[in-house]
Amino acid sequence: MVKKKRWGKKYEDKRNWKEYNKKLVKRGEFYINPRFLDTWNKEIREMNSGKVGQPYLYPNSMVEFLAILHSKGFDYRALQGILQALSNKLGGFPVIVYSQIRRRSMKLPMGFKPKTNHLAVASDSSGIKVSNRGDWIREKWDERRGWIKAVIMGDTEGNIVDVRIGNEDLDENASSRGMLRNNHESIDRFLGDGWYDAKENFALLNQLGIEPVIKIRSNASTNADGCMARKKEVLSYKELGYKKWAKEKGYGMRWPASEGILSAVKRIFGESVRSHKKRNMYHEAKEKFWTYQQLKDRS
Repeated sequence: MVKKKRWGKKYEDKRNWKEYNKKLVKRGEFYINPRFLDTWNKEIREMNSGKVGQPYLYPNSMVEFLAILHSKGFDYRALQGILQALSNKLGGFPVIVYSQIRRRSMKLPMGFKPKTNHLAVASDSSGIKVSNRGDWIREKWDERRGWIKAVIMGDTEGNIVDVRIGNEDLDENASSRGMLRNNHESIDRFLGDGWYDAKENFALLNQLGIEPVIKIRSNASTNADGCMARKKEVLSYKELGYKKWAKEKGYGMRWPASEGILSAVKRIFGESVRSHKKRNMYHEAKEKFWTYQQLKDRS
């Protein structure tokens, strides 16, 4: 088999390894940082202001602290044990029980939003396994449980702008269009691979005033076929050729805005969930992306 020669310059790793190692050490402080002890009383007063019924006893920052550890693989009973150990060492604060940890974490607002305006964003999807039993068992016993699909939109700095979670039938293009509508005021450019070469995407981007940077299929027709916005991009792409088009458009920045995020989330928090109910599976999958963004914000 003939080995294809890679075009472009060979990648050169220019990372400052001393600074990079410090950043990874700092990540450990992010996981084990009971900062909720500093704001407990203030948070509780705000949470109970005007509340009807039984007052809150545990602050949301404690629940966020536990949700982050849950993303790293600790089950809810283990989280109660971690809090008990901290309580024994740090003044004997009240410890929330594991069942309440689960209920409160399921209600945490795990939202995403653009970090700034005039963003260049990209979308991509990846599968998350519903168990980590391995492919061998699935093939040996012909057992298939499906998988969870995550569609993300990120910016070129590696921040998550929006996320959609669903089953394997989740429409990646439709999900991306929904995220574009919700965040279009902060977006200037949209980068997508050939999967996004669809008239509906070009039409929406044209309507929202967002520049499309979408790789065109090699056999794409130059006919408008009801979408002049796509025809314009097809003609430009064919005139320039892929290499020149990619360089002029900055298409290479699609990776840190999409695949780079998906790769990092799976590497740090795993590529499977442990929950059994569909709603809980979707929440656990989204929790991974939420925790990744929290980690990025605080590192």
